[in-house]
Order: sequence, then C-alpha cells, then structure tokens
Amino acid sequence: MATEQLSTARMEAFSDGVIAVIITIMVLELHVPAEHLSNLDGLRAILPTLFIYLLSFVQVGIYWVNHHYLVDDADSVTHGMLWANLAFLFCLSLFPFGARWVGERGISSLSIALYAFISVLPALAWNILSSIICRRSGATSVDSPIKVFGSSALYIGAIPVAFLSPYAALAMLIAVAIVWLTPPRKIVERTQTTHTSSL
Repeated sequence: MATEQLSTARMEAFSDGVIAVIITIMVLELHVPAEHLSNLDGLRAILPTLFIYLLSFVQVGIYWVNHHYLVDDADSVTHGMLWANLAFLFCLSLFPFGARWVGERGISSLSIALYAFISVLPALAWNILSSIICRRSGATSVDSPIKVFGSSALYIGAIPVAFLSPYAALAMLIAVAIVWLTPPRKIVERTQTTHTSSL
C-alpha cells in the first residue's frame, strides 16, 4: 500500500493536468480583433500575440515531453521530488502571464525581457527536479550538460539583450526552443532498441 501511495502515477497525472490547463489558458487569450479593423489590419494587430502564443506553446510542449522522459526513469516519488515538481509547475504556469503581457503591450524591450525572465524560471526549476529524480533513480540525465548549460545561458542572456534589441532576444529564445525540439540521443537509442527487440 505504501509503495502504491509513492507511485509516480499521481505526480505524472497531476503534472499532465496542470500543463493542459496552462495551454488552455494561453489559447483563451487569443481574441478576434476589433470589428473596425480590416481583416489585414486585424491580422497584423494580433501577429505578436499569435507569435508569442506559438513560442509559449512550443516551450510548454517541450517541457511536457521531457517531463515524460524524466519521470519514466523514476520508480517512486519522495517528498522532495513532489515539492520540486510543484515548484517546476508553478514556474511553468507563469507562461500565460508572460504571453499575455507581450500580446497586450507588444514586442518591446521590457515585455521581452519579462518574457525571457519567465522563461528562465522553469528552466532553473527543471534542473533541480531533474537532479533530484536522477539522484533518486540512479539514472543519468538524458539531457546533454552542454545543451542544458547553453540553453540556460541563452535564456539569461536574453534578458539584458532585450534592452538592446527585443528581436535579438526573441531570436535567442527561439534558438533554445529549436535545440530542444530535437529528441535526446539516449531517448532515440532507447526507442530504436525497443523497436528492434519487438521485431
């Protein structure tokens, strides 16, 4: 019974639910432009909102995919793991606020710096959660240290860069997303091994 209570299933299900709500909140912020605008002007007016929604969706999606990989390595949860997971989800839940800020205030130095800062928080929380789960399970992280360090550096660097060029800062955030869209090498190898053994 104790083992059942410490199963990762509840943590994974709760995390999936929270992430689904985060994505739902973001999509609810997409509004049709005012009627007095032409279709072209209306589309132009909401382009920043659409763009930042897409970037936020991709970032949250990347965390969801990697959360699945990470939790799959754990056979049980600990008190520290649960709170680290909650801290990660809290940081992730700030994305709708950051996306709405950019959507309403437009692409400016302050709005992109704020969005970059919000992007840093789940990255830091993720590193803590990952280290706790890997230490608990004895497994090595599927994430490359260079990839993790480089992404964190780009996230943090995007904050001051935003005050020089918000578009350059956005490019840095997009670069991180592109890097993480590539599946980890260990996951690819594990998938190929599983596929081969099933043939």
